[in-house]
Amino acid sequence: MALPRISLEQWATFKAVVDCGSFASAAEMLNKSQSAVSYAIAKMEQQLPTPALAQQGRKAVLTDAGKVLYRQATNLLNQAHAVEAHANYLAAGWQAEVTLAVDAVVDMAPIIAGLAEFSAHHPETRIRLLETTLSATDDALLERTADLVYSVRVLPGFIGKPVAESSMACVVSPAHPLASKTQPVSSDELKQFRQVVLRDGGTKRTIDVGWLQAEERWTVSYFGTAIDIVKQGLGFAFIPLSHVVDELADGRLQVIPLTMAARKGYVVNRVFTLQDAANPAVVELANTIDDCFERMVKT
Repeated sequence: MALPRISLEQWATFKAVVDCGSFASAAEMLNKSQSAVSYAIAKMEQQLPTPALAQQGRKAVLTDAGKVLYRQATNLLNQAHAVEAHANYLAAGWQAEVTLAVDAVVDMAPIIAGLAEFSAHHPETRIRLLETTLSATDDALLERTADLVYSVRVLPGFIGKPVAESSMACVVSPAHPLASKTQPVSSDELKQFRQVVLRDGGTKRTIDVGWLQAEERWTVSYFGTAIDIVKQGLGFAFIPLSHVVDELADGRLQVIPLTMAARKGYVVNRVFTLQDAANPAVVELANTIDDCFERMVKT
């Protein structure tokens, strides 16, 4: 593979000359002699098929071609700095990619806020987000396909940190027959209507949570799909309240009072797959997301 004829140092000198407006100012900024700067630019110009700089009095200005090369040189230098910063992260034991598994019942708002905040400070670290359901969340822990898990269950052998409390409620569209009930509805009454149930995403076992043995059942993979179906009056579903805040506020959905416990409470836990041996990048991401959960609880 042929090496570039123009070095990073030459591109950096070129950028400094443009930014500073003169060879003398660039030399001062780079802590070099003016003759060294002039020599570097002259050697660079010899390698280019068209001039990048033109002299106007004592000031060096960009040619039309130079304007394009300046933008590309700036990107090249930024990428070089990013590679060095990434190498420093790796040398310090900082993980290059963090995989996060989030159970479907967990409110994604603090998760996304935490990811945004973390990435603003650590853009070199890639994030891989797994949206899991029921036992698939357990699989992410047991099989270590995720570094960090937010789940409503803490498996034996793992330690979870509670970060939020929420609940699920039976919701329907105002157009659904159940919406006209004035008295609490029993489970036997619910079984007469179609229930929309979330499919267990696990591959080795399945968990039926919330299914009331209704005669008609539609099984879907995502709560978003279940919410869309329910909004059309096609059935009822147990949905995390955090997922339907807007729909309940504007009347597109309503909670059905039940003779049994109308709301199923749960606690969201943060769990490290490696626990005490978690990588610093994983710990930093977890702390950032946890802070977002805490702030959202306070508001």
